[in-house]
Amino acid sequence: MDEKLYLQKADRTFRRLLDAFESVDPDLVEADTTGDVVTLTFADRSKCVINTQRPTRQIWLAANARGWHFRYAAESDTWVDDKGRGDELFATVTEIVRGKTGLALSFAPQAR
Repeated sequence: MDEKLYLQKADRTFRRLLDAFESVDPDLVEADTTGDVVTLTFADRSKCVINTQRPTRQIWLAANARGWHFRYAAESDTWVDDKGRGDELFATVTEIVRGKTGLALSFAPQAR
Protein backbone atom coordinates (compact mmCIF):
# COMPACT_ATOMS: atom_id res chain seq x y z
CA MET A 1 0.00 0.00 0.00
CA ASP A 2 1.36 3.42 -0.85
CA GLU A 3 1.66 6.14 1.79
CA LYS A 4 -1.31 8.17 0.54
CA LEU A 5 -3.70 5.21 0.82
CA TYR A 6 -2.22 4.22 4.20
CA LEU A 7 -2.77 7.72 5.58
CA GLN A 8 -6.36 7.78 4.28
CA LYS A 9 -7.12 4.40 5.89
CA ALA A 10 -5.42 5.36 9.16
CA ASP A 11 -7.23 8.70 9.32
CA ARG A 12 -10.60 7.05 8.73
CA THR A 13 -9.78 4.48 11.42
CA PHE A 14 -8.84 7.14 13.95
CA ARG A 15 -12.06 9.06 13.23
CA ARG A 16 -14.08 5.87 13.88
CA LEU A 17 -12.20 5.32 17.13
CA LEU A 18 -12.82 8.84 18.36
CA ASP A 19 -16.48 8.81 17.26
CA ALA A 20 -17.09 5.71 19.39
CA PHE A 21 -16.09 7.65 22.50
CA GLU A 22 -18.21 10.77 21.90
CA SER A 23 -21.06 9.52 24.09
CA VAL A 24 -18.86 7.76 26.67
CA ASP A 25 -18.59 9.38 30.10
CA PRO A 26 -15.06 10.85 30.24
CA ASP A 27 -14.89 9.90 33.92
CA LEU A 28 -14.82 6.26 32.74
CA VAL A 29 -12.57 6.66 29.71
CA GLU A 30 -11.38 9.77 27.93
CA ALA A 31 -10.23 9.68 24.31
CA ASP A 32 -7.72 12.28 23.16
CA THR A 33 -5.81 12.68 19.96
CA THR A 34 -2.54 14.39 19.22
CA GLY A 35 -1.16 14.04 15.72
CA ASP A 36 -0.99 10.36 14.82
CA VAL A 37 -1.79 9.15 18.35
CA VAL A 38 -5.08 8.33 20.08
CA THR A 39 -4.79 7.94 23.84
CA LEU A 40 -7.53 6.38 25.94
CA THR A 41 -7.19 7.25 29.62
CA PHE A 42 -9.24 5.18 32.06
CA ALA A 43 -10.57 6.14 35.51
CA ASP A 44 -7.65 4.31 37.16
CA ARG A 45 -5.29 6.52 35.05
CA SER A 46 -4.07 3.56 32.99
CA LYS A 47 -3.78 4.17 29.27
CA CYS A 48 -4.32 2.55 25.92
CA VAL A 49 -2.23 4.15 23.17
CA ILE A 50 -3.02 3.70 19.48
CA ASN A 51 -0.67 5.20 16.93
CA THR A 52 0.35 5.06 13.32
CA GLN A 53 3.65 3.57 12.25
CA ARG A 54 4.26 5.12 8.86
CA PRO A 55 7.47 3.25 7.97
CA THR A 56 5.73 -0.13 8.35
CA ARG A 57 2.25 1.09 7.23
CA GLN A 58 0.76 -0.30 10.45
CA ILE A 59 -1.28 0.82 13.43
CA TRP A 60 0.21 -0.08 16.79
CA LEU A 61 -1.69 -0.45 20.02
CA ALA A 62 -0.31 -0.71 23.56
CA ALA A 63 -2.38 -1.48 26.66
CA ASN A 64 -2.20 -3.64 29.77
CA ALA A 65 1.56 -4.22 29.34
CA ARG A 66 0.99 -5.71 25.88
CA GLY A 67 1.47 -4.50 22.34
CA TRP A 68 -0.17 -5.26 19.00
CA HIS A 69 0.87 -4.40 15.45
CA PHE A 70 -2.03 -4.24 13.00
CA ARG A 71 -1.64 -4.33 9.24
CA TYR A 72 -4.33 -3.33 6.79
CA ALA A 73 -6.07 -6.31 5.16
CA ALA A 74 -7.58 -5.03 1.92
CA GLU A 75 -9.64 -8.19 1.33
CA SER A 76 -11.65 -7.57 4.53
CA ASP A 77 -11.07 -3.79 4.81
CA THR A 78 -9.89 -4.28 8.40
CA TRP A 79 -6.75 -3.90 10.49
CA VAL A 80 -5.53 -7.34 11.64
CA ASP A 81 -2.61 -8.31 13.85
CA ASP A 82 0.59 -9.15 12.05
CA LYS A 83 1.23 -12.23 14.23
CA GLY A 84 -1.63 -14.22 12.70
CA ARG A 85 -3.59 -14.53 15.96
CA GLY A 86 -6.74 -13.22 14.31
CA ASP A 87 -6.93 -10.07 16.44
CA GLU A 88 -8.73 -7.17 14.76
CA LEU A 89 -8.12 -3.57 15.85
CA PHE A 90 -11.68 -2.52 16.74
CA ALA A 91 -12.44 -5.82 18.49
CA THR A 92 -9.23 -5.49 20.49
CA VAL A 93 -10.06 -1.93 21.57
CA THR A 94 -13.57 -3.07 22.50
CA GLU A 95 -12.19 -5.85 24.72
CA ILE A 96 -9.70 -3.53 26.41
CA VAL A 97 -12.41 -0.97 27.16
CA ARG A 98 -14.85 -3.65 28.36
CA GLY A 99 -12.19 -5.06 30.66
CA LYS A 100 -11.45 -1.65 32.19
CA THR A 101 -14.96 -0.15 32.32
CA GLY A 102 -17.58 -2.81 31.61
CA LEU A 103 -18.76 -0.74 28.61
CA ALA A 104 -19.56 -2.29 25.25
CA LEU A 105 -18.40 0.14 22.57
CA SER A 106 -20.25 0.58 19.34
CA PHE A 107 -18.29 1.56 16.25
CA ALA A 108 -20.03 3.24 13.34
CA PRO A 109 -20.15 1.13 10.19
CA GLN A 110 -17.04 1.49 8.11
CA ALA A 111 -17.48 3.55 4.97
CA ARG A 112 -15.61 2.27 1.96
